[in-house]
Amino acid sequence: MAEMKFEEALKKLEKIIDVLEKEGLSLEDALDRYEEAVKLAGFCAKKLEQAERKINILSRTENGKLERRPFEEKEVDEA
Repeated sequence: MAEMKFEEALKKLEKIIDVLEKEGLSLEDALDRYEEAVKLAGFCAKKLEQAERKINILSRTENGKLERRPFEEKEVDEA
């Protein structure tokens, strides 16, 4: 799973959730899919944490201080 991309893992997770929400799965199948979903969710969380760390590194000021700012879309003046 380490070589999987975030988007691929998220799509797999969404598919598993769709299957789990439907009725008719045996308990064993549901548990297997749930276990896979937990692993994928952990993988996605780890990737998001890594991305946040990279963004923080890129958000340092000229003197090297880290500035933590919320992600806000800048308003663009339309002419």
